[in-house]
Amino acid sequence: MQKKISVGIADMKLTRQEGVLITYALGSCIGITFYDPMIKLGALLHIMLPEKTNSQDSNILKYADTGIQETLRKFYTFGAKMFEMKGTGGLGNIGERNIIKVKSILKAEGLRITGEDTGSNYARTMLLDVSTGQVSIRTASRQEKYI
Repeated sequence: MQKKISVGIADMKLTRQEGVLITYALGSCIGITFYDPMIKLGALLHIMLPEKTNSQDSNILKYADTGIQETLRKFYTFGAKMFEMKGTGGLGNIGERNIIKVKSILKAEGLRITGEDTGSNYARTMLLDVSTGQVSIRTASRQEKYI
């Protein structure tokens, strides 16, 4: 059984070669996975809001604009050269703003999302199996989905 690494709200974790990164309670929040299949490096970012507007808030992972930049910085530091990105979450008004902001940031970085499960009216749990790059989405009332 692989080691499970929990990613909290407004949090990000990286791991290499093995392990399953998992985050819960993606309602209006967005989960984004970053994966380099050549070196089997994976990251999972759980953002809450589209933009950092409070300069006093030291948690840059809470926001799409600063959280994605920090995740990319760490990903490159650990040797990543290529990316596969997948995202989930984003229900309600804040969720829609999060989705728009994430897509805008990734486009500006020249990165594309290779899979997504966004919108609708149900919360999600997101998992990234770093040994394979497989991303799955679990919900209380639906079958597990692979994106």
